[in-house]
Amino acid sequence: MASVRDLKKNLNFVIGEIIEAVYIWELSNSGKETKQSEALIDEAIVIFDTLIKKINAKDVDNRRVHLKAINKELEEKAHGLIEKLNSL
Repeated sequence: MASVRDLKKNLNFVIGEIIEAVYIWELSNSGKETKQSEALIDEAIVIFDTLIKKINAKDVDNRRVHLKAINKELEEKAHGLIEKLNSL
């Protein structure tokens, strides 16, 4: 990861795209219950908030390693959200 700014942009883009995909699913499946999809959106927002706090943490020994770990965590969490979306 090149910078904190790029990581924040990537986080915002990935979570935003997942939330948008959930909204598209809700629109295309208007007859189905939306409790699970709303819970998925809430989970995405919690993940976003958690990762932003980790990115903004100032008490980190090795910033580069810390940011790489956050980027890996973002990939794992996003993959999990996409799997949940696909199972709706």
